[in-house]
Amino acid sequence: MNISAANDIDGAPAARLSVDGLRTPVIGPCALTLAPGECVVLTGSSGSGKSLLLRAICDLDPATGTVLLEGRARETYVPRDWRRAVALLPAEPAWWAETVGEHLLTTSEDVLSALGFSASVMSWEVARASSGERQRLALARLLQLQPRVLLLDEPTANLDAGNRARVESVVRDYLVSRAAAALWVTHDAEQAARIGDRELVMRAGRLEANACT
Repeated sequence: MNISAANDIDGAPAARLSVDGLRTPVIGPCALTLAPGECVVLTGSSGSGKSLLLRAICDLDPATGTVLLEGRARETYVPRDWRRAVALLPAEPAWWAETVGEHLLTTSEDVLSALGFSASVMSWEVARASSGERQRLALARLLQLQPRVLLLDEPTANLDAGNRARVESVVRDYLVSRAAAALWVTHDAEQAARIGDRELVMRAGRLEANACT
């Protein structure tokens, strides 16, 4: 696939995220780019700053530096709009309503089916869902926003092999169909090799390219 020429299905500009000199009191300075259709995996030991980097890019934690989406600076967006375009799936997603359906108002049945659910899941109480089910449902909730960049913090950590494969397939299909980009945090070396077009490594708050990729 020629990602440099890709456009999303609505004709909007393809997603290209550029980060330069991003710094917080704990991480940085960090620089990276995500190209349309690309999945970049982010690895590193626990506590190295991977989740903090995602939060800084998403503008949930204060940070200095430059973050651009298709050449447009993050500061020119209304914060809510930025977080819909550059959307974070945290390792422990929050739930604020009683039922699944209240969170997934515009999610298609095709997405739910691809993630292993029937339409009846919409009537479930969130409390009855396992941690793995909630993780998959949180991805469905994120995708209904139609983000241009996905920031995924260990989205398959609580899943068995079958459901892990479902999530990987859904994300990859989304990136291709919408010319979106993803930064995917994982501790699983085999998963990184399967899904990653490139690998970046966090070491003590500093971002490095993996010399093996």
